[in-house]
Amino acid sequence: MNLMTHVINLDGEHLTLEDVIAVARHGATCEIDQEAKKAVEASRKIVDDIVREKRVVYGVTTGFGSLCNVSISPEDTTQLQENLIRTHASGFGDPLPEDAVRAIMLIRINSLVKGYSGIRLSTVEKLLELLNKGVVPFIPEKGSLGASGDLAPLAHMVLPMLGLGRAYYQGQLLSGQEALDKAGIEKIALAAKEGLALINGTTVLTGIGALATYDAIQLLKLSDVAGALSMEVHNGITSPFEEDLHTIRPQSGQLATARNIRNLLEGSGNTTVATQQRVQDPYTLRCIPQIHGASKDSIAYVKTKVEIEINSVTDNPIITKEGHVISGGNFHGEPMAQPFDFLGIAISEIGNVSERRVERLVNSQLSKLPSFLVKHPGLNSGFMITQYACASLASENKVLAHPASVDSIPSCENQEDFVSMGTTAARKAAEILKNSRRIVATEIMAACQALDLKPENHELGKGTKPAYDLFRQHVRFIEFDKDIEIYEELNKASELIENEEFLATVEKAVDLSIQF
Repeated sequence: MNLMTHVINLDGEHLTLEDVIAVARHGATCEIDQEAKKAVEASRKIVDDIVREKRVVYGVTTGFGSLCNVSISPEDTTQLQENLIRTHASGFGDPLPEDAVRAIMLIRINSLVKGYSGIRLSTVEKLLELLNKGVVPFIPEKGSLGASGDLAPLAHMVLPMLGLGRAYYQGQLLSGQEALDKAGIEKIALAAKEGLALINGTTVLTGIGALATYDAIQLLKLSDVAGALSMEVHNGITSPFEEDLHTIRPQSGQLATARNIRNLLEGSGNTTVATQQRVQDPYTLRCIPQIHGASKDSIAYVKTKVEIEINSVTDNPIITKEGHVISGGNFHGEPMAQPFDFLGIAISEIGNVSERRVERLVNSQLSKLPSFLVKHPGLNSGFMITQYACASLASENKVLAHPASVDSIPSCENQEDFVSMGTTAARKAAEILKNSRRIVATEIMAACQALDLKPENHELGKGTKPAYDLFRQHVRFIEFDKDIEIYEELNKASELIENEEFLATVEKAVDLSIQF
């Protein structure tokens, strides 16, 4: 499927995690479903009636948050919405990456087209136009409590639609107005309720968390490849991966991992069965199904939560199909904050166990290979400090894995007195992911180096061989320290495993899954 030509139909019901990736990272275009357009228009009509009849409705004819008791005149309803965007855009820090912002815009549109938000169709189409034409709002990463939704970051998303704020276009950071001009887009003015409909909701935490969830699924498969390569180096014992052991503890991730490792190692001449001389391997090899499997189960759970959330209405108030306006709490990020904390913990464990296997590879006492994986240790220190760097990342992850969702701080004159911190949870999970991915890349690089140093080199397995062969096309064996700067080699290893081609090549040979 060519993602560039594939158009994703947005109806608020059927968006998948794979769709989010196609739009966020591969530039797939989107269109709004015809039935959804009707639902949006019907919802808007109800808001127009409210304004005309001067009914008291939160955020439409009243102020926001604790200012909900202040009435707003019909002639001020438009100004109210623009003011909301100008003052709520209070974010701080580095901009969110482009793929995260595109995911956020997509999820927001998909939520609005369900027809419960009272926004004009033309306004949703404007946001879609920015997305399809590649205008990427500048959204600072910090400033959300994840509870009256992601107010600050989403306000930054809206600014360029009004010709305000800043946005990237074709890689350049421009003023919002300049970005619109270059992309050939007209700015808009917001009507009653529209600012609120755009910024109130869990969209930012869900966008960041969705990308981290997708990357975590890829990393889980890569960690099985890394573990299998380590097994090849250590002539690992294969009995702990036999299916009979795992069917009596039928945890899905565990069963799937054992199967993945069996498939990756099929036909290997380096593995062995348990003998009287060598009864069992250390935990980091023997317990790969149980350790990696636990993370797989956690991440499979998070994925189901993400796919519910990206097809949900998370703003407030909502307008029912019957015309009732309900002021509720769907903007509250708690249902995603806890899963994203869980995601961070699950990915942290993958980095933790991989770092221990890196130590086994570089330590001559444990590997029976030359110290730090060089032929002439002493003059050369080879992979010595790669383990330090992995240990540093694994330790940082332990701090980052502290849950954000157990924290709260009251806001808005104590009206909003219990918040989720879900955006912090999602951002932390994304950071943990980057760290753990680097550790797994290091393990794959060290395992390939170790395989080249082994005195007898037998045939590799059905899945480990294509992984080794492709890796060696990009990162060569390190003979002498004087020939390399190791960070460059590590960067090559990271880039390779982050490229979809690496896993795809392994998956052509063996099927890898995260659930049984």
